[in-house]
Amino acid sequence: MELKPRFDASPRPLKPARRSVADQAAHRQSRSKRLGASVIAAAVLALGAASAHAYDITTSPYLLGDWGGLRTRLADQGVTFNLGYGSELAHNFSGGTEHLTRYTDQWVMGTTLDMQKLTGWQGATFQATITDRNGRNLGSDANIGNNMLIQEVYGRGQTWHLTQFWLNQKLLNDRLEIKAGRVTVGEDFFSFSCDFQNLTFCGSQPGNLVGSYWVNWPTSQWGARAKVHTSAETYAQIGVYQVNPNYVDDSWARRNGWKLNNPGGTTGALIPLEFGWLPNIDGRPGSYKAGVWYNTSNGRDLYEDVNGNPRGITGLDAKQHSGQYGAYLNLQQQITGTAGGRGATVFLNFSQADRNTAQTDHQLSVGVQYKGPFDRLADTIGFAVGATHNNGRYADYVRQVNARTGSNTAVGDGYEYVSELYYSYSPVPSVYFRPNLQYILHPGGTTQNKNAFVIGLKTGITF
Repeated sequence: MELKPRFDASPRPLKPARRSVADQAAHRQSRSKRLGASVIAAAVLALGAASAHAYDITTSPYLLGDWGGLRTRLADQGVTFNLGYGSELAHNFSGGTEHLTRYTDQWVMGTTLDMQKLTGWQGATFQATITDRNGRNLGSDANIGNNMLIQEVYGRGQTWHLTQFWLNQKLLNDRLEIKAGRVTVGEDFFSFSCDFQNLTFCGSQPGNLVGSYWVNWPTSQWGARAKVHTSAETYAQIGVYQVNPNYVDDSWARRNGWKLNNPGGTTGALIPLEFGWLPNIDGRPGSYKAGVWYNTSNGRDLYEDVNGNPRGITGLDAKQHSGQYGAYLNLQQQITGTAGGRGATVFLNFSQADRNTAQTDHQLSVGVQYKGPFDRLADTIGFAVGATHNNGRYADYVRQVNARTGSNTAVGDGYEYVSELYYSYSPVPSVYFRPNLQYILHPGGTTQNKNAFVIGLKTGITF
């Protein structure tokens, strides 16, 4: 998952020298580390002081408790708050050109309004969330060459974002839900947890392949979704989301990402369709989802030029396609233990994008998470392996450009394989520490990049 400037009235007879770009980056990195360390230290101090508070920190979902009962009174009136902090530390022992440590983090501030409790507006819920991201990207700084982020919380502009600003309305005895506003696609379609630190196993998978128009957290765009609960265990839903390249442009986000606006430059609409089955098999919950998507925006062909010839050879503009599309599966099932208790849950995620326009055209991941190891119900062990495929049509284009221009751009035409093992330790419900090990085989889908072994630490606090 950038604050107020300071005012200093002391005289400055000499203007300090301007920092270089490298010095500015190092300063931001140092500031982010100090901020994250301060937050974690405050959390530890709060843990020690909690025994003096009226609430029981060992059971409260909030580190700061119930605010002397205010939180409960507000919730009874329909107002709840969410304030959280997450950080991800990573160090590469092999791979890339540098052995570095990088730190990135995210603040989340949100509120949920139950409109029925507040105003009598039956079946309506309003959600507003703002996020702030800071820090550095290990993969980029160490030149590892990876496709999928080693720290999933990095990206989409290290700045403030208006992440949610929407209204959800339930109708027809709650069988129909209509949601509209500023939304993230992944909160509704192919919704998946971010328990792992590598992006291969985090969030709505299609956004990993076609993130230029399938926009996940923390970036939002205008959109709407209609969901029909066809039975107690099944549903169907369809959405329409604005496609605008400005939303995923870092420079635009730094100036406007937190604003409730509608920038010019819309190219079309993303229309996902999903069918879901949420059964309980032998009393254990499962989630089975299948979906397709279509983007009405034009897409540039990766290989062919306007005349249907290899554009890497001719150097002409790319052929334009009148739409872009894909399909996905998202399967999860608890297979041992009891619902809500100790036990193992397995998952399989698969997404396929069209090979005409998507540089990474499909991704597969499988994994298991075991809740309650070593008689600690709050803790979890997770292990997953995944593969992201580089489109061979784009690789052929790059080779042709290299031959025509004499350049030596790295070509990825195979799979990037990632594995991750983590242990999540939660001393109290409001805090977790999640050390992890990652191994990246053929970063970027090519043997030209060295394999990378990474150790990480993911931390979360709910205030």
